[in-house]
Amino acid sequence: MSRRARITPAQAGLPDGGARRRTPGLRREEVAVLAGVGVSWYQWLEQGRDITVSAQVLDAVGRVLKLTSAERRHLYVLAGLNPPALEVAPADRDMCAGLKRLIEAWMPFPAHIMDAYWNTVLYNDAAALVFGMRPEIVQNCLIAFFTDPIYRSRSPHWEEVAKAVVAQYRAACSERPHDEGFRAVVEEARELSPEFAELWDRRDVRPGGQTQKQMEHPVVGTLHVESTQLRVPARPDLAIVLHTPLPETGTAEKLEWLASPEGRREAMFPLAG
Repeated sequence: MSRRARITPAQAGLPDGGARRRTPGLRREEVAVLAGVGVSWYQWLEQGRDITVSAQVLDAVGRVLKLTSAERRHLYVLAGLNPPALEVAPADRDMCAGLKRLIEAWMPFPAHIMDAYWNTVLYNDAAALVFGMRPEIVQNCLIAFFTDPIYRSRSPHWEEVAKAVVAQYRAACSERPHDEGFRAVVEEARELSPEFAELWDRRDVRPGGQTQKQMEHPVVGTLHVESTQLRVPARPDLAIVLHTPLPETGTAEKLEWLASPEGRREAMFPLAG
C-alpha cells in the first residue's frame, strides 16, 4: 500500500482523475488493471491473504509500482517465493572508487576484487607482488589459476587447491544455471586446460568463503595467508577477496618488507621459481 501511494497516475501513464481523487497515489483497481490481475485478487495480495502467487504476477505488480530490485526481492519474500537475484541499483554502480580505497588500505596484504564470473576488476600492489597478478595475463581468476605459470610455481599444493577452486566455481555457476557468462568462462577454461576439464567433469560443489593458502615467493620464501571472500549488498555482482597473514608464521613481516621500496625493487620482475 505504501508503494502504491507514492506512484502518481501520471507516472503510471494514467489521467490523474482531477478533484475526484482523495489521495495522489494509484487506486487498487488501477494497479490491478495495469498489472493484468483481478481487483479482488490484488486487494487480497495487499491484505496478505493466503492466495496463490506466481513470480510473473509479482513482477507485473512490481513494474506498475516501480519497485527497486531490493523492494522486488522483499515482495517475493513476503509472498513466500524464492527471491530473484539482487540487481545493482544505478546509484550504486559507481562504487568502484570506494572499493579501490578499501583494497589499497589493506596493504601490505594482498586483496583483489572480482565479478560474478571471477573476472578481475581491481587488485592492489600486494596481490601483484604475491600472486603475480598483472595486466598481461588473462583477467579471470579461474583461467589464470590454471594457465599462469608464475602463480602455479608459487603454489606448492596447487593440485589440491585446484580441486577446491573448481568446486567453488561450480557452486557459483549453480546460482545462475542459465547464465551465458559462466558458460563462456567454463568453455574457455576447458580449451586451455585439460586439468580443469577433468576436475570440472567430477561435478564437485563447494561453497566459497574462507580458505588457507601457502605460497612460495621467490624473494621472501614461504607465505601463509587466509583468503576471505566478502560481498557488499549494494554490489552483489562483486566479491572482495582479502588475504590475511596467519599468526606465528612470520608472513605479516615478510609482506611488510615485500611492499617496502627495497622489497619492491627485488620483486619487480617475478621469477618462475
